Amino acid sequence: MRTFNDLVEEATAVDVSGWSFDWLDGRATEERPPWGYARQLAARLARVGSALDIDTGGGEIIGEAARLPARMVVTEGWPPNVELARRRLASRGVEVVHVEQGKPLPFPDAGFELVSSRHPVAPDWLEIARVLAGGGTYFAQHVGPGSAFELIEWFLGPLERTARDPGHEATAARAAGLEVVDLRTVRCRMEFFDIGAVVYILRKCVWWVPGFTVEAYREPLERLDAHIREHGAFVAHSSRTLVEAGRPAY
Repeated sequence: MRTFNDLVEEATAVDVSGWSFDWLDGRATEERPPWGYARQLAARLARVGSALDIDTGGGEIIGEAARLPARMVVTEGWPPNVELARRRLASRGVEVVHVEQGKPLPFPDAGFELVSSRHPVAPDWLEIARVLAGGGTYFAQHVGPGSAFELIEWFLGPLERTARDPGHEATAARAAGLEVVDLRTVRCRMEFFDIGAVVYILRKCVWWVPGFTVEAYREPLERLDAHIREHGAFVAHSSRTLVEAGRPAY
């Protein structure tokens, strides 16, 4: 294996914009949930006339769909990803809207038959319910509780694992007037085969270890590098929740 410094320098220099993880091919793996979110979403998009995808990243999931509704809108809060989404989706007539995290959605009430999101930062259930048309559906894959905590706690120490509890999310959805149709959570094995993969993921998922830099966390990075070299990989587990909720037609 290459030296610690070589791997870290490479991972520090690579572009981490967008929501593609192709750079990790051969360097890290993550087991996928059994329900096939992208495939299910694509099928739903083909059956509606209007849809909104929230926190779309670089538009990767919407870009995979073979058929899009007549009105397709996506929102994203990070400006570099907004530009990536526009480049990816503009030719297909998708409207890309910059919406800062925590701000209301700039759309009228009951404007979309389908609202979707893969890994939203913080679902705003009242806003989701407001923009859904009567009889419409919210279909999403959320990050579940304690996701990747083996890796995060390596750097931050023990953390409370109460955030992103699917039961709490279901309660919030119902409080916003939605009917929860499906709610499933699964844990998926993750493996990191070199320290560069770890640096890359922490630069990309900036909320995992807030303020992460190689300089600030060099000591735990060096310990983790030694662990990977001894054991062949560092193992963690992601957590994913499939959510389907409908707005009553009445």
